[in-house]
Amino acid sequence: MTNGNGTPPEAAAPPQLNVLAQYTKDLSFENPNAPASLAPQQSQPAINIQINVGANNLAENEFEVTLSIEGKAESGSTVLFSFELAYAGVFRIVNVPQENLHPLIMIECPRLLFPFAREIIASAVRDGGFPPLMLDPVDFVGLYRQNLERAQQQGQPS
Repeated sequence: MTNGNGTPPEAAAPPQLNVLAQYTKDLSFENPNAPASLAPQQSQPAINIQINVGANNLAENEFEVTLSIEGKAESGSTVLFSFELAYAGVFRIVNVPQENLHPLIMIECPRLLFPFAREIIASAVRDGGFPPLMLDPVDFVGLYRQNLERAQQQGQPS
């Protein structure tokens, strides 16, 4: 039996995902009400986090994936701090079937980037005078499905 091109299936090259580079594209931290915002608060602040994933095809098998995370901590109507981070990686992906490529790029690549982005945010918040903000793990499969549904509802291709 062959895989369609005369090669036995055992001889087919295995799928590969390599991280070629990773880097901070953009980082912003604001502490607009300091030093007053650094005083002990009466209650826990409300923290709102938004996460998004984007990808660009750089070359035949190379993709830049950007994990964008925005957050804001508020106590009542006072902003304690806000941040924006765009953390990216360049990935080389070979021997992956076309139907599996988009989910791999939009789920596995940001999953690999997330721990690094999480550390950058924790450090930025700590350096801003607050306890480090340790983001909870992200369900990138759920985020991918949510974005697919949103695109279908808007009549856009995924």
